[in-house]
Formats: sequence, structure tokens, C-alpha cells
Amino acid sequence: MGGFTLNSFFTYANGLVVVCLIFVVLMVIGKLKTTKIVESVVKFLIAIMATASLVVLLMQTYNVDIGKLVKQTSLKLNIIDLGWTPAAIITWSSAYNLLVLFVMMIVNLILLRKHWTQTLDIDVFDIWHLSFVGLLAVYMGANIVVSLVFVIGLGILKFINSDLMKPTFNDLMKDQNSPMTSTHMNYLMNPIVMLLNDICTLIIPGIDKINFDSAKLNKAVGFWSSKFATGFFLGILIGLMGRINAKDTLGLAFLLGAFLELFNVIGSWLTSSLDPIIQVITDKLNKKAGTDVKFIGLDWAFLSSRPEVWSVANILAPCLIIEAFLLPGNRIIPLGGLIAMGITPSLLVITRGKVMRMIVIGIVEIPIFLWSATLTAPFITSMFKNILLTNNNNIGLIGSATKEGPIEQLLAIMIGKSSSGDVKFIGMTVVALAAYLLLFYWYQRKMKQRNKSYIAESKN
Repeated sequence: MGGFTLNSFFTYANGLVVVCLIFVVLMVIGKLKTTKIVESVVKFLIAIMATASLVVLLMQTYNVDIGKLVKQTSLKLNIIDLGWTPAAIITWSSAYNLLVLFVMMIVNLILLRKHWTQTLDIDVFDIWHLSFVGLLAVYMGANIVVSLVFVIGLGILKFINSDLMKPTFNDLMKDQNSPMTSTHMNYLMNPIVMLLNDICTLIIPGIDKINFDSAKLNKAVGFWSSKFATGFFLGILIGLMGRINAKDTLGLAFLLGAFLELFNVIGSWLTSSLDPIIQVITDKLNKKAGTDVKFIGLDWAFLSSRPEVWSVANILAPCLIIEAFLLPGNRIIPLGGLIAMGITPSLLVITRGKVMRMIVIGIVEIPIFLWSATLTAPFITSMFKNILLTNNNNIGLIGSATKEGPIEQLLAIMIGKSSSGDVKFIGMTVVALAAYLLLFYWYQRKMKQRNKSYIAESKN
């Protein structure tokens, strides 16, 4: 982009100074102590610098080994999956994310006042998932206004969905009085999962007769499902397939295991650095919302006590690797997103914890995530390079294999490409958006029927 434009101001991550200044202003308004403000900003910058440094270091070794793998197998798997942390960092480093946060706060309050939702969204940190989709649309050619309209539309669907899911959350958590629901983008996969669930019933009618003890599997797997073990085994696999010598293979295995653990730590730095800002925003939201709130929108993680989430994620991990190597058009090797937490929450809600259904549907929908990750890798890589302190051209493509909202990311790409005026793309985008909304409408009706059955059961 040549010169200053509205798009470049809101999207480029080198507007980091602006973002930090806004953080400071928000915390001053919230009357936080100076030491707390300084601590929050410093931790935020450390998380960004640490991620950038680790990626550069990882690429110096990993790119060479991936080159050997490609040479030996002819597979074009040249995108490294770094999980959600880099994607979250580049999004939170843009002024666009703060714009989306402000807009969605207003939308949420309007919907509450109009009684079109009963959910107050306090999952402020995860607003980055929505912003990521909007930024992707801008990167692909859309202007800020078009991207915001798209993001607002998705946000409204998230609020509607949070109300629809509430009785199912009560059922899964065995608590009818809890105010907890979720506005996480994970659950915008529900319509697709619901459709696959119905197909599963038709094709495998006796699937629910297969018993599965998730708690026992989790206990048996133990350490071997940890982030370190996951990275270690993937390193061994790459070494074997790339015919790398034993010494270098072990070096790569330990490197990948260590990096997965470190990225997890850095992710916790990022979230903790934003806690004070999130608290200020949440307090303001609560005051503005008043008595119109019945449900509280949280991260999906309040369902993490359900053992099915983890057992299915562990089972889908090897499936993810196998499909990554076999899937035409895929170019990403699962690593940071290998434990598929972007996939399993929606499976849990739609199947209501039926593990075999979760596994079968998860295997079928994995390609959607891999194709989306492949197509969004140039965007993530380009934005990530903007936060590097040095001009390093040795960084290869990076992505996120199980990033939430794969369908929405594909729609964002289509919307961005349609902005060029290409009639073919415009037609495809209109059809895709219509199909997306019709599927959501069908899903909404199905969930309302489920919720009526919950009410009927409670009366008996």
C-alpha cells in the first residue's frame, strides 16, 4: 500500500504504539494504579517480542528440515502451524481489533435493549477471532466499512447462538441455574456439525450403541498427550519421512516439543497482560447493560471439565496429521493446533457428549480447517512480519491449522476478492453467504426444537 490510507492505519500491526496508548488511556479511565498500567503494557510487548523471536529461531532449523521432507515425499507441506498465539498477537496489535471491540460492545448493548439477545458478552479477549476475520477480508481487498458490516453480521449470529445453546450448556454442566453461556467463534461451526450429525444418524444408525469411557482414556494417555510429547512425536515423524539423520531428527523433535510448551506460556502472558483492560471494559459493560442481562457470555473453556473434549481432541490429533499428508490442496503441517481445541467444543454441544459421533464428525470436518489454514497463511505471515523488530526475510509461511471460524475465514477471502469488482467472484460470494445464512436458519430451528424438549422434560 502506498501512502497513508484508512485501511493501512487500522490493519497494519506496526500501529503498535497507537494500540499501547489506547490501552493506557483505557486503564487510566478505569483508575488503575500506575504500576499496574506499566506492568500490563510491558507484559503485552514482551509477549509480542518473545513470539517474534521464537518464530525466527524456529524457522532457522525447521525450514531446513521441512525442505528435506518436501524433497523426499514431493509433498508441498511448507506452512508451519504455530497455533493460536501468533494469530492472536497480530490481531491484538492492530487498531482494527479495538475498533471491532468498541463496535461489538455497542451492538451487544443494542441487542440487549431490544431484547433480541439475553447474553452480555464479557469474553472480551476472544473478540480477536472476529477481528481476525475482518482483517483477513481487508487483506484480500475489502475496505474497512465492508469488513465491519461482515463482522457485525457474524457478531449478531454469535449472540443469537449463545441464547440457543444455553439449555444445552445447562444439560452438559448439570446446572439449571448457571448464567454461563458462550459467544466464542468455535460455535459458529454448529450448523455444519448439526448437518453432519443428521447425516451420521442416517448412515450409521447404531453409532450411539458404541460405549466409550473418556475419563479412562484421558487418564491412560496422560503425559503422552501433552504439548511437549505432541511436538516431539511430530518431529520424529518429519525426521523419518524426510530421511533426516538420527541426531538431527532428535534435535528437531526436542525443538518442536519445547516450542509448543513455550508458545503456551507466551499465550498466557498475552492473556494476563490484557486482564486489567478487559476488567475495565467488563465493568463498563455491566453498568451500561443494566437489568436486561440474563446470560453471561464466556470463553468456551468452562466446558473443559467435560472429559469428552480432551479424549476426542487426543484421538483427532493423529487423524489431523494423516489427513494433512493426504488432503489435496493442503500445505500446512499441524503442530501448534494439533490438539484440536478449535474443533471439539462445537462437537460436544451438538452431539451432547456422544463421543463416537464427535470422532466421526470431527474426522469429516478436518479438511475445512486445513484448507482454511492453507489459504490464510499468507495473511498471517504478512501481518506477523510487520511486528518483527528486524527485517527478516528468512521467515517462511506460518498459519494455524485448527483456527476457530474456518467457514467465516473462507467467506472473508471471497468478500475480499469480490471487492475487485469481478462478477464471477461477486456471484460466488452472494451464493456462499446465502447458503451460510440458510444453514444457520435451519440450525436455529433445530435448536429451538431441542430447547422445547428440554422444557418438556423439566415439567415431567
